Amino acid sequence: MRVINQATQPREEWRKGVETVMLVSAVTGSSQLCIFEQFCAPGLGAPNHLHAVEEVLTIVAGEAEIWVGEERHQAKAGMSVIIPAGKFHGFRNSGSDTLHVRATLAAPIFEASYDDRAELTRRWVP
Repeated sequence: MRVINQATQPREEWRKGVETVMLVSAVTGSSQLCIFEQFCAPGLGAPNHLHAVEEVLTIVAGEAEIWVGEERHQAKAGMSVIIPAGKFHGFRNSGSDTLHVRATLAAPIFEASYDDRAELTRRWVP
C-alpha cells in the first residue's frame, strides 16, 4: 500500500491559464494509472490531442465543452466522459468560473500527441 498526500502535490502551469496537479503517477508508485487535476480559466482547456490509452474526464466544478473527434458534449459538475484510446479529443472551459477537471489515464505516465504541430508532444516527467 502507498499513501499519497494530495495536498502536498505541486501545481504546474502547463499553458497560460491552465494549471495541473499530478496526483497519482509512476512518480508516486502507480504502475497502471495516471490521475491528475486541471484548473482552467474561462475559455481555456486542453487543445485537440490523443493518448495511446483510454482516459476518463470528470468535471469536478464548472462547465466544459468536451469533444471526441467531431462529437461534442456540454458537461458540468458530476459528469464523466470516457475517451477511447487513440481518439483525438480536447476540452475547454465553457463557463465563467474556473473549470476543475479530474483526468484518469490507463497508464502511469502522461503522454499526449497534439493535432496542432505548434504544440510539442508532452510527456510528464517531474
